[in-house]
Amino acid sequence: MVVANALLISLLLPLLFVPIVLLLKNQGKNLGYLTAIPLILSVLLLISAALDLRTMPFVKELYNWAEAAGLNMGLLADGLSIWVLLTIGVLSVFVAIYSVPYIEHRIHEMQHEGEEIGEGAYAQYYGLYLLYIIGMLGCVYSTNLIEFYFFYELMLVPSWLLINNFGYGDREHIGMIYFIWTHVGAVIMLAGILASYTVTGSFEISDLVNVVGASNAGWIAIAILIGFFTKMASFGIHMWLPPAHSQSPTPISALLSPAMIGIGAYAAIRIVVIPMFPVFKTFTGVFSVWALITMVYGGLMAFTQDDLKRFLAYSSISQMGYIFLGLASAASLGEVGAIFHYVSHGFGKCILFLVAGILLHQTGTRSIKELGGLADRMPITATITLIGFFTIGGVPPTIGYWSKFMIFTGVFNGAIVGNEEFIVAVAGIIMTVLTISYGTWTVRRIFFGPLPDHLKNVKEAPSLMLIPIALLALLSLIVGVWPSLVTEYLIPFFESSLI
Repeated sequence: MVVANALLISLLLPLLFVPIVLLLKNQGKNLGYLTAIPLILSVLLLISAALDLRTMPFVKELYNWAEAAGLNMGLLADGLSIWVLLTIGVLSVFVAIYSVPYIEHRIHEMQHEGEEIGEGAYAQYYGLYLLYIIGMLGCVYSTNLIEFYFFYELMLVPSWLLINNFGYGDREHIGMIYFIWTHVGAVIMLAGILASYTVTGSFEISDLVNVVGASNAGWIAIAILIGFFTKMASFGIHMWLPPAHSQSPTPISALLSPAMIGIGAYAAIRIVVIPMFPVFKTFTGVFSVWALITMVYGGLMAFTQDDLKRFLAYSSISQMGYIFLGLASAASLGEVGAIFHYVSHGFGKCILFLVAGILLHQTGTRSIKELGGLADRMPITATITLIGFFTIGGVPPTIGYWSKFMIFTGVFNGAIVGNEEFIVAVAGIIMTVLTISYGTWTVRRIFFGPLPDHLKNVKEAPSLMLIPIALLALLSLIVGVWPSLVTEYLIPFFESSLI
């Protein structure tokens, strides 16, 4: 059943709760439960839209925005976007609940370190958190480029402030690096957007098809893609990601890596691959090699890390390489695999970042070499961690098996036309060993072997931290056994869109 204005309401509900959270700042950590309410309602509205998409090609809402400039605010949910939206929505709910004990611990830690923390710290955290989620959802909903750019920048500002205000280490410096890198990428993207307007006379994403055939079509596509590849932390423009992820508050890391950086891949498909497909295909060889380098570099660098969150950050670079490879295949199943891997990486990497937060919360360290033998003390955490690594590694019966299967099927389909693409496809499959290797090796070092004396009294984390990751692990297994939950939306969309 169609819920009137469901997409707009799913954005307005979190926005409405921002001033409510700020006004109720004296509620402290309980604001986390309040924050979860609009996010849960937004997920229910997205589920309603997903059910509607079984009988209709898309759900679209149009609202007057800047009529004199010919701009409407369009909100779109279709086979491409619905699981991206659901992934953001579901992760945001679980992370909000997980944040209740985590951010309380972090604020107490900051106070112990002598920092001046006002009573409004919880309200500031959850208010920024809601704005961050709105930015991500708005990007995926957007139907015109100016609207998209607005939400794209809205993702950046609150996430930067969350790192700057609640992060670790030299968080102000690291937050500024994160802000500058991603903002510069966005400005380059904006240059491409404005150049496309000179060709099409429109900011509607659907009108970008008219760029094809223009003399500067390739430059327009590259400018827009550079902005997205910066967000994805592709090799060479990835330098901002390891420090930003490793020093962010763990709940924000659990959204930065699984949800936000992958939006770059979604946007590349929505804004470049589909409307400018003939232009995009001319770059597939170069992009395939770039994706492979990103995949291998991130995996090898992960092996060298001792800080658990920095290790996961490099793992994220590697996993973005897989998404990039599916995107670069310019084949229907490859694009399906890229978005499917956005979902599987979202579940798996969110689990792993939240586990990193649990280990820091319970042991007081993120150093892998200082851990060990924790399986007996934390059996639930150990089991869920293994599921998280299996998910990003593509081990059945997790969801990650299907996403990587489709990526490589698409890559091999595209590789039929050239030897270079075939070599990249084979090398990509061989490199999946990296993910399995660094995952199982890390599980071995953290949870098995002798238990250090300083960890003798460690026990499982509070239930509010365990329940979210347990539910994510369960979802990973459910979708792994029942992949048609995702593919019934993605496959028909790409079969009809890539021409």
